[in-house]
Order: sequence, then structure tokens, then C-alpha cells
Amino acid sequence: MIDTHCHLTHPRFDPDRERVVERAREQGLEACISIGTGIEDARAVRALARRYPGFVHATAGLDPFTCHALGDRFDGGFEELGRLFAEERFVALGEVGLDYHHDLDPRPVQVLRLERQLDLARALDLPVVIHVREAHEDLLRILASRGDVDRGVIHSFTGGPGEAERYLERGFYLAFNGVITFPRAGEVRSAARLAPAARLLLETDSPYLAPASRRGERCEPAWIAHTLRLLAAERGEDPETLGRVTSDNARRLFGLPPPVGSSGAA
Repeated sequence: MIDTHCHLTHPRFDPDRERVVERAREQGLEACISIGTGIEDARAVRALARRYPGFVHATAGLDPFTCHALGDRFDGGFEELGRLFAEERFVALGEVGLDYHHDLDPRPVQVLRLERQLDLARALDLPVVIHVREAHEDLLRILASRGDVDRGVIHSFTGGPGEAERYLERGFYLAFNGVITFPRAGEVRSAARLAPAARLLLETDSPYLAPASRRGERCEPAWIAHTLRLLAAERGEDPETLGRVTSDNARRLFGLPPPVGSSGAA
């Protein structure tokens, strides 16, 4: 299994981060992609990836919350993001996106800042990790208007079958996490059933979104097995086989190396 979206630099992991990584390995994870939200966090994620080479991989981006915090300083933050990519190697740009659920920036401002980062991802030839809450129509419109943006993942997918089909048509992967285990997430499970196996990814978004059986606790990458088991059951597939397929997908999208002991690429 590969956890394609976690936040290992989050302060909630400060007391036992090394043990969290150990537990992930013990539970059979092949790798984790730790998401950098903002410049300083991206640097911290990159340092963590150097500490655990081959197991932790890093991304960098200005997510909607970071953009809101930057305010009028966004241009400077965006320029610094470009310099960061020139200095460091990251497997994707993100997370970036639109969030209309929280009281963040005006929608046109969010759209403009997302579009600028999509342009940067294209220039860098990197996939994008996209966050979207209550903004599917605007995001789909943006992607449709930029025909060259077709390489990335809709992280923490919480839409239904209709949204899933439209993202899949655009060439995107869909990542599912503990949300799929929530009793009221029927639409999300329906979307997970219709998506081709070759376009599915697993994630935890830890320390957030613990699976239903662990609600109220700090989520961590080792718990990705909960999502895998339910996803496989919903699709009528073998969990071990689906775990391998989703790992192959992650390696293909993010350019990750083959698993240790493998003689070739995925």
C-alpha cells in the first residue's frame, strides 16, 4: 500500500513521529507522500523525506488555507514556491485548490491563485494534488478551460458518481480515505465503485479523517488498511490485489521508484 496524502509534519505527530513511520512500515506500507502546505512546511516535508529516503516523498504547494493566510503577500509566496522547486525535488505540486466550505478568500481570488499554480505545475511537468470542497463546478470549469491540465489527483474525493465521471474524463485520479467508511458517505462509495481500478489511489489525509472505527482519534498512515478493506469490499475485489493496483497507480502518477526487491518499474 502507498499512502498518497498525509501530513507527517503536522504538530500532532511531534511526540512520536518516528514511531508513526515505523507503524506504517509494520502495517505493510511501501511509501507515504507527505504534503507540503506552504513554503516552510514544504521544507520540513523535504527534510523528512531525506530522513526516510525511498519511504517518505514530498510535495509542495500553496493550499487555500495558506493562500488565505498570505493575503496580500501571495505574490511573494508564489515566487518563493517557484524558487523552492528550483532548489528541491518534489513529486508533485500541491496541495492546491478551491475551498468554498470555509470562510476563506473570495471565489474569484481563489480561482486566480489556483490557475497560477496549475500553470507552474505544467511548466515544471509535475502532477497536481487538488483539494476541493463545495467547489466542484468551478474546478471542473477551470480544468475544462485548460485542456493541458490532465495529470493529477482529486485528493480526499467527497463527490458523487457524477463528479467522479467528469474528473475521470479529464484524466484525473481519485483518492479515497477514511471518509469512505463514514455511514453517510453513500455517494462517495458509489463513486468508488464506478471508478476504474487503474485510476484509484489510497490516502489517509492523516492526522485528519480517521476511519469510522477510530473516529475521534488521531489518524495515521498505518490506518490506510481500513480504507483499503472497505474499498475492496464495495468493489467486490480482493484487498491484496487492489492494494497492489493502487500502489502501481501511485508510482505511475508520481514517478515513484519500484518497490524494494522489484526487478523493474511498475
